[in-house]
Amino acid sequence: MSYSSLVKGSSKIFCFTLLFTKLLLNESLLKEARLLSVSIFRTMKFLKLLCLFLCTFSALAQTKQHSFLDDSASVEVWLNEKKVPALGIGTIKDGEINEITVYGEIKEGVKAPKNTLFNVASLAKPIVSMLTLKLVEMGEWDLDEPLKKYWVDPDVGEHPYTNILSTRHVLSHRTGFRNWRWEYEDKKLAFDFEPGTKHNYSGEGFEYLQKALENKFQKGLDELAKEYIFKPLEMNDTFFNWNTGIDESRFAVWHNSDGENTYPTHKNIRTSAADDLVTTVEDYTKFGIYVLSKIHSDNPLYQEMVKPLYPDEKFKMGLGWEILPDLKQGQKAVLHGGGDVGVRTLIMLLPDTKEGLIIFSNGDNGSQLNKVLIERHLSLGIEIMASEQ
Repeated sequence: MSYSSLVKGSSKIFCFTLLFTKLLLNESLLKEARLLSVSIFRTMKFLKLLCLFLCTFSALAQTKQHSFLDDSASVEVWLNEKKVPALGIGTIKDGEINEITVYGEIKEGVKAPKNTLFNVASLAKPIVSMLTLKLVEMGEWDLDEPLKKYWVDPDVGEHPYTNILSTRHVLSHRTGFRNWRWEYEDKKLAFDFEPGTKHNYSGEGFEYLQKALENKFQKGLDELAKEYIFKPLEMNDTFFNWNTGIDESRFAVWHNSDGENTYPTHKNIRTSAADDLVTTVEDYTKFGIYVLSKIHSDNPLYQEMVKPLYPDEKFKMGLGWEILPDLKQGQKAVLHGGGDVGVRTLIMLLPDTKEGLIIFSNGDNGSQLNKVLIERHLSLGIEIMASEQ
């Protein structure tokens, strides 16, 4: 039987059934049935309108979330309440710089300029990760080659795990090292587990990789970063150490949780792949755009970078980045944070929509600002913060 014949036959049966029903039902019941159908129709119409209203309200709420941030004076009041002296915000929309804003004071009585220099702590690591992946892309480095070929730390020189320790282990924080060697009782570097078997965040791992890179290329890490990252991206205000003439008059000094400048400024002369990068919001926003462009390139290396290597683990790491997968419509967030005394920083990227948010602050309370800023500036911000609770 054809589809049209089936429809016509069904129509005849329906008409006959309706006629028969009218004969059986008295006029009162029929009237009630009609009223009921009208009521159902009106209810369905109301539900449709309600759904439309809620969707519209949700969109407006996302747009107007924390609208006090539209007013600079209100932001300054907010910072005073949180006892955070200076705040820098960089936003990326459609893969381009949307806005760079810096509020507050770098130190008491000194207004923070737009090109304020912040120590961004562990946001040095994403720079080193992208530098390393660039070298891999160029065929100059191998993610899985044992680092032993170029460097073995004397503290673990005789340990068999040095034979398997690789760059992939470093970037995914699976080296087997603690964060810093001074955390061990004897202050010497050691393996707590076999590389690749578990996750443990480690700055030592990145400094191990740094030694290997410097030995192979016979250049300092700061030179390599300048050649392959800073110079091409015009990150002219980004430094791995204080040996290169940092303008201290623009530096955001560190403050404790009471908003007091009690921490001395540590002017590191030694380059660290793991810590103490000095940069501006604008420079690091340029870097965020570079990362997004790499994710959207055809090179599968950068798809691997933002794919959780061990998706069943609670803390999901790619190559150098933490991943928040399974957001709305299969989207993900890519992020990295930084924190030292008087320093709180964050970069969060949404690859699918080419959005990004960079947050720098010079106070121990700086991370208390993140929730509001993420919800305000990222399209998935409310969902991200809800999932983190």
